[in-house]
Amino acid sequence: MNNEPSTMNKSASDDVISALIGSLSHHHPAVPAAAVDGLVKLGSASVNPLIDAFEASGDQGVQAHIIQALARIGNPKALSLLEDVVGTSVANHCQGNVRRVAARGLGRIGSLAKDAAIIRQAIDKLTWALLTPEDWALRYAAIASLQDIAQPEVMPPLQQALTQESDRVVQARLNRAIAQLQSSS
Repeated sequence: MNNEPSTMNKSASDDVISALIGSLSHHHPAVPAAAVDGLVKLGSASVNPLIDAFEASGDQGVQAHIIQALARIGNPKALSLLEDVVGTSVANHCQGNVRRVAARGLGRIGSLAKDAAIIRQAIDKLTWALLTPEDWALRYAAIASLQDIAQPEVMPPLQQALTQESDRVVQARLNRAIAQLQSSS
């Protein structure tokens, strides 16, 4: 009998999460935005259902909302999915934005994680995003995320990027990140 309330609460929570995920495809922009907020408030409980929904959905708009929710939650369970999204080469500008959101999610995971392997994995993917893609905004997001992680091992890739970066906005962001990290160490 003692298990019934927790089972009912889990079932109710699952129903709420399912309803919120279903709302991500609504045509009115305020509805998916509110659903993302709700999923973020539910935190870790919504991570696995969101990952499953991402894999099951072919709708790029729904996938973008899912990535936004996962990035804001910052749970390590989403690390592999966010890495995959950051590494996806896309022609669609909106999908490029999703890559940037995923990069910021990696920064959140890396800054909150206590596990050195998770932090290293996030740093590795963000270093790739900083040094490889042609998308200046993805490089910018990678800088902000590496700065958030604030581990000593983020400094070498930031300094390397500064030597090869041609975009002035990204250069300025690199200089700011490097200066802040140097002053805090």
